[in-house]
Amino acid sequence: MAADLDNIDIKILRALQEDASRSAAEVAEAVGLSQSPCWRRIQRLKEEGYISRTVAILNRDKLDLRAQFFVQVKVVQNDQPNLDGFAKAIRNFPEVIECHVILGAFDFLLRVVTQDLQSFQRFYFEKLSRVPGIREVNSYAAVTEIKATTALPI
Repeated sequence: MAADLDNIDIKILRALQEDASRSAAEVAEAVGLSQSPCWRRIQRLKEEGYISRTVAILNRDKLDLRAQFFVQVKVVQNDQPNLDGFAKAIRNFPEVIECHVILGAFDFLLRVVTQDLQSFQRFYFEKLSRVPGIREVNSYAAVTEIKATTALPI
């Protein structure tokens, strides 16, 4: 845990991970602090980068985005220009909601969300396969989500 965070800061971060739409007064009550000091701590946590942004987590099913795939990508040559070129291209695909550089047999791991298998097929052939420098792609369809969270284990 970061050395400059005390127990109250951790409690505030946990409370905000559960529900960031809470007011400073609601968070203060949850962590046992008065509103003004709690608000100041929240602002400090934002300024210091502990809270990088506040977003709404949308329901994929309600938005008819029911298909989720994990895609392993290996580039032709594992050098910085190829890695940078792939990373730049992948940032333009809204279907890719996560992209990680990984160690091992592949260079990247993508999490891709689409409406269905046909939508993924279009994404693959019309977008991903046209990115220069790709050597190999392995795709895995996720059939059941066992756990999904945005909460960090603090």
